[in-house]
Amino acid sequence: QVQLVESGGGLVQAGGSLCLSCVASVNILTMTSMGWYRQAPGKQRERVAVIDSGGSTDYADSVKGRFTISRDNAKNTVYLQMNSLKPEDTAVYYCHAKWAPFDYWGQGTQVTVSS
Repeated sequence: QVQLVESGGGLVQAGGSLCLSCVASVNILTMTSMGWYRQAPGKQRERVAVIDSGGSTDYADSVKGRFTISRDNAKNTVYLQMNSLKPEDTAVYYCHAKWAPFDYWGQGTQVTVSS
């Protein structure tokens, strides 16, 4: 069983920055991949950024150049640095871990960007 605990959400003005953290209860190097998803009210959950076991990253087009996913293996933590935030980034952000063949999710953290 894998537990994921997110933190770092909050309220920020447009143009501001936030950094989300996700601490895993197991060694993240054993994960196939870890990533961040978000879900805005009335919308489907969408993938924001992912980092695989080799360190390769991938981003949704809407956040490229503004968000950066990284990890600290010693702390079993994955981060999402979010810069130049826009009101359309407002959503609940979820940490995801793929520990084949299972998927694990955190409880979510709210990010609200005011205009």
